[in-house]
Amino acid sequence: MKHHQKRSANRYPCGISRREAVWQMGCGFAGLALVDLLSESNFFDGVAHADDLETLQPQSPTRHFDSKIKSVIFLMMNGAPSQVDTFDYKPMLRKYSGKELPADKNFINSGGRKIGYLTPEFRKFRRGGDSGLLISDYFPNVRQHADKLAVINSCHTDSHAHGSALVAMNTGSVFIGRPSLGSWSVYGLGSENENLPGYVVIMDKRGGPISGQPNYSAGFMPAQYQGTLFRPTGDPVLDLSGPEHMTAKTQLQQLEFLKKINRAHAKSRQNDDQLLARIKSYELAYRMQSEAPEAVSFADETQETLDLYGVGKEPTDEYGRNCLIGRRLVERGVRFVQLYSGGGHLEDTWDAHAGIESNHGKHAAEVDQPIAGLLTDLERRGLLDETLVVWGGEFGRMPFSEGKNQPGRNHNPYGFTMWFAGGGVKGGINYGATDELGFAAVDNKAHVHDIHATILHLLGLDHERLSYFYQGRKETLTDVHGQVLRGVLA
Repeated sequence: MKHHQKRSANRYPCGISRREAVWQMGCGFAGLALVDLLSESNFFDGVAHADDLETLQPQSPTRHFDSKIKSVIFLMMNGAPSQVDTFDYKPMLRKYSGKELPADKNFINSGGRKIGYLTPEFRKFRRGGDSGLLISDYFPNVRQHADKLAVINSCHTDSHAHGSALVAMNTGSVFIGRPSLGSWSVYGLGSENENLPGYVVIMDKRGGPISGQPNYSAGFMPAQYQGTLFRPTGDPVLDLSGPEHMTAKTQLQQLEFLKKINRAHAKSRQNDDQLLARIKSYELAYRMQSEAPEAVSFADETQETLDLYGVGKEPTDEYGRNCLIGRRLVERGVRFVQLYSGGGHLEDTWDAHAGIESNHGKHAAEVDQPIAGLLTDLERRGLLDETLVVWGGEFGRMPFSEGKNQPGRNHNPYGFTMWFAGGGVKGGINYGATDELGFAAVDNKAHVHDIHATILHLLGLDHERLSYFYQGRKETLTDVHGQVLRGVLA
């Protein structure tokens, strides 16, 4: 104790520690230089103040390089479709049908589920277009657009669990709390229409992804960049019209008064970007009253267009409506639209444990015609050159059955398929490959980070330069990982 007291009494010649010295210098004249250095390193980027209410904008509202792509439509097949039954033909599965998995694949994490026999495709693959891409009979209408598709057969991810794999596909990380791909897109480029959200998500009526809101969250970014949910059935946006007794002038006066008192409230709560984003959401909601109803209305659509998407008939009506709304939104300057197929869990999604034919037969019938209709409609309106369409799930499925004599397949994060279509994409190609059984990516492997880097590249954004300063670190979507898949670029 005496020794300790002696050291404390004369610990440093100046009587203070180095940390205390730096802290005191920061409060004095030397702090001017410190502030300048921190400003040059973007230390203060993303810090919100009440005075920023009018100018709360993306950090980088211009592209890093030229790109024709203005918008993304992400067709999310929630639950994970089977690559070997849809876009990754594996004839060796037929040769080895009924055989057990080779011994060199015994490292598989099956999640405790049974491993059965190697099982070939459940529906025939046929060639489509001049390119001759092999696409299964689950997607006969999409097959007609084979020459537009860059089919990436070598995708892989870091989790075999739906919740974390969905979050990874949407945010780049299996850990909750990071901004989603849509948020990064709007943060980087802003929106071309101030009267509509820049990022819209439409769920399946059966439910959303099991990991919920983190899939379309803005994470540590201001809340203005998070996805706005539209309903999958009925009115996509509720309560857009004001009370019948209130005129537009009265409502605007109320909004101005609310803005005034909110600003005063925010003055005492500096740096609360969630509060400021919420205040701006009132203004966006007011502006949406004039434009959103028209954006989601089909009154000006021809019967031929409705039929093209399968609107008004089952089982295509819901996804057909959502795809048509997606086209109408990007047509009006919305930056990022995500359309979910499958909601909830197990057979209500593409999670085909019980049977590929019973599951994929149902879900593919719901989406095949609407997706093909979307590609046709975008092209004939001159929108496909400026829209990137992305199709895929959170992972794939195993090339063997789940249990012996069972028709379902288990999760497969080691190798699965996604495809791109639209401007800047080389159509009619297969990029990368899985092994001869369709189990794992082996050629030109494409991790989720690579998928995200390529999507940002097609939008004109460099995934390494598009950053957000958070907790002393420049954060990026791909987090120092990822390579652009040059082979899919036109």
